[in-house]
Order: sequence, then C-alpha cells, then structure tokens
Amino acid sequence: MSGSILVVDDELEMCEAIAAGLDPRGFDVRWETSGEAALTTLAGAEVDVVLTDLNMRGMDGLAVCERIVASRPDVPVVVITAFGSLETAIAAIRAGAYDFITKPVKMDALAVALARAVQHRSLREEVKRLRQLAGETQRFENLVGDSPAMRRVRQLLERVVDSDASVLVTGESGTGKEVVAKVLHRSGRRRAGPFVAINCAAMPEQLLESELFGHVRGAFTDARAARTGLFVQAGGGTLLLDEIGDLPLALQPKLLRALQERAVRPIGGNEEVPFDVRLVATTNRDLESAVEEGRFREDLYFRVNVIHVEMPPLRARGSDVLVLAQHFLVHHAEKAGKRVTGLSPQAAERLLAYAWPGNVRELQNAMERAVALAQYEQVTVDDLPEKIRAYRPSHVLIAAEDPSELVPLEEAERRYILRVVESVGGNKTLAARVLGIGRKTLYRKLQLYGVSGE
Repeated sequence: MSGSILVVDDELEMCEAIAAGLDPRGFDVRWETSGEAALTTLAGAEVDVVLTDLNMRGMDGLAVCERIVASRPDVPVVVITAFGSLETAIAAIRAGAYDFITKPVKMDALAVALARAVQHRSLREEVKRLRQLAGETQRFENLVGDSPAMRRVRQLLERVVDSDASVLVTGESGTGKEVVAKVLHRSGRRRAGPFVAINCAAMPEQLLESELFGHVRGAFTDARAARTGLFVQAGGGTLLLDEIGDLPLALQPKLLRALQERAVRPIGGNEEVPFDVRLVATTNRDLESAVEEGRFREDLYFRVNVIHVEMPPLRARGSDVLVLAQHFLVHHAEKAGKRVTGLSPQAAERLLAYAWPGNVRELQNAMERAVALAQYEQVTVDDLPEKIRAYRPSHVLIAAEDPSELVPLEEAERRYILRVVESVGGNKTLAARVLGIGRKTLYRKLQLYGVSGE
C-alpha cells in the first residue's frame, strides 16, 4: 500500500473518479464531500495525506488546509487548484499546503505528488521518533550508572515521568533522592513550571506551616505582610518535600487535607486557594515503621506513596562507583581548569573496596578533593581521603557458629534475622518484635534474602 489518502471535494463524481484512479496504484482512498465532514473524519482516523479541492461550497480548500495545519501539522495537505492560477497556488502554500496540482487532474502526476507527500510524512515521523529516542537516552543523564539497580530505577522513572501521581523517593542519605526529584521535573511534562523544594527537617513547625500553606497579614506576630505558600508558588510545576519523615505530627493532617482537596488555606485566612503541583517526597527514614510506631500517619503515607522509588546505596551498585567517580572527576577538573583525566588502577581499587557510608554525596566530595590535590593527570591513592586509603572491610563474629569464621556485617544481620525467624517457628509478627523492627521492614528484608514474607 502506497499510503492512505483522504479526498475532499464537494462533487461526489470527482471523489469517485480520484478513488478509481488511485486504488490500482496502491493507495487506500476514502472521501468526504465537505470540509467540515473531512475535519471530523481526520480527528478520528489515521491518514497519511489529505487531498482537497480548492473551490468548494461552504468551507473552501484554503480553510480546510489552514485548519489541518493548525490541528494536525503531521498530515501534509495537497491542494487541487483550477486553471493553473499562480495566485491560488501561492495562497495554498501560504496556508500550509505541502504541494498543489492543477486541473484537469492527470492521474499519474497526482500519484507522484501524493507518493512524495506520503514519503514526506514518513520521514517526519522517523525524525520525530529518533529525536524522542535520543531524548529518552539523555533525559535521565544525571542518574549516572548502569548497574541493575540503577537500570530498574530508570525504567520505573520512564514509566511515571509524565504522570501527576505523587512519588515517594526513599534511600539512605546521599544516594541521590533529590536528583531523582529534579530528573522527574526536568524530564516530565511539567518542566516549564517551577521546581520548588523545602526541607521538612530544617525549620520549626509554625514556620514550616507558613512556608507550605502561606499566611495572611496579621495571622501572627511577625506576619506584617501576606505570604503565598509553596504549594501555590509551585503551581504548574513540582513541589519537593525533602525529608518528609521529619514532618511534625501536628502538621501531617493539614498536609493530608491539602493533598486530598488540592487546595490550601493560608494561616489566618478564611478562603482556600487551589493549587496544581506534582508532589515528590523524599526520606531516609523507614516510614512503614514510623506508621506502625504512630510517628507518621498511615493515610498520609498512602497519599504520598503512590509511586515508590527506592534509591540503592552506593555499596550495592558495584562498578557504578568508578563510573560515578569518573563523572565527578571530569566535572570538577573542568571547573578547576586542571588537566586531570582519570584514576590510577590503585586508586580505583581503593574506591571499589570502600563501603561508602555517605553514598554518592561522599564520593562526589572525595573526587572534588582528589582533583584539587592531584599533581598528575591521574588521581592517585595519595589524593584520596585518609579514611578511604586506610579502609579495611568490617567483619564481625557470629555467636554460636565457628569462631574462626569472619563475615561482613550485612551477612551477620541476615543470619541473625533468619535465626530469629526460625526460633519463633516462622511467626513474623513475633520475630519483628524480638528484632525491634517493624513487621513490614522484616518482610522486605526476608524478600531481599529470597525468603517468603508470608
């Protein structure tokens, strides 16, 4: 098939004649006898090219062309003009027509013109596809690394980036939770709007409430002027609630109501102000345990945790450590104007051996320091912080096992948890109580160990 064509002509005989001439040449032809009907058809059908007569009763061909260019710029329009008039041809091109052909219509010439238009649309779609593909590979460029854990994070973000659903990003301090929030904003459909962030642990309760919801003049002693809250300031964009696990308990029902109603009431005000934001919240705390312990409202937890993104610790990302180190090294070398191009093998070994309790943030600081101290084109072991140079993996002894066996701390935890679960006959609730952790936390750990949490 050469392409699908929508013919628009107020003379039924002309529509039938064009269809009869194009069908044997491989075109799939449908027609409408008015511009209005053609626009309705185009709104609900996939068409490669519109072929319209210029002179028609009611909406003429120029108007049809202008409407299609405005609503479906991906569909080229070929206009049939009478008498080979130069003026009408110019008017058609100015209206956005891809091409024009004169009456009397020669079927071979028409088929060639339509084939060119079909090919033009196909090429435009391919260019669009390639641009989207390139954008998808670059849109998460700040999330450096190719470990399985980071691939899973990027795959999840790809699925939800254009959604308005609330996102909860969890993970240890320094794993890049705020980076995820910024990536979601800059790569999503709200990118043109503001990105507004606030740290819930950084200010007292009354000030935090005022920052989030705003206040009217005279609402409290220092309220000399009205203030717009961050929910409203972030309108059309993204609001990041950093460290939401530290949100004061008294503020949690107010935040929940705002999220449910999509409106805030400024302190001291009588009217609610609607807002339109995408909420991203981050925390390094175990919110499920906080819910069980009564420190975080369960209904608020479900409201902010529509999409859960868990950032892996750097120690679980394998060779991503070196990929990130090189990334930060290049950045800081360019910033400092120094020619430092890479890591020595010995320095790379130390970076891989280190446990990175401060995660990606600690690695970035280490690379900034290393570049500042570097005397050669490669970062050496001597350029690294002392605790990385001197680091030796931590080990612990497991009681009631072979005293000569040394195991890493994480393995010790795994063995102890499994032993407790076994000792209580598989009762997960009792095991969680003995271990001093939340039941859901225990389930997650058992799942990580490959043991059913049910």
